[in-house]
Amino acid sequence: MRKMVERSKVRVLVAKPGLDGHDRGAKVVARALRDAGYEVIYTGIRQTPEQIVEAVIEEDVDVLGISILSGAHMVLIPKILKLLEEKGIKVNEDVLVVAGGIIPPDDAEELKKMGVAEVFGPGTPLREIIEFIDKNVGKLKKFRESS
Repeated sequence: MRKMVERSKVRVLVAKPGLDGHDRGAKVVARALRDAGYEVIYTGIRQTPEQIVEAVIEEDVDVLGISILSGAHMVLIPKILKLLEEKGIKVNEDVLVVAGGIIPPDDAEELKKMGVAEVFGPGTPLREIIEFIDKNVGKLKKFRESS
């Protein structure tokens, strides 16, 4: 059984790409993660993929949570994944990438094939998101090497 990573050692970036101006859900998730003991950075609304990837690097995060409600998820999320790769950041090896928002099931499956670890829809219990991160963050190279 994999050793559980102490939440206070896990840095999570919650990002809102594109022109989507609705951030209540992202703020609720960010607060729940913070209250659960994670260190959380919230980028604010209307971030470009480039700004998000730069924040991933600057903040040295372990988890990238992408919140998107605008319908542009099949453009913006693949672009973020590509930019991470171009910067030498391996998705789900160096940083765990999850997404949430209004993402149809077929698109969610495509995003998972591209490397998104999980897609959480509206109404997902916050406990489920926390448990997913708890279960999967220990698979990152940084935490495997330190155990």
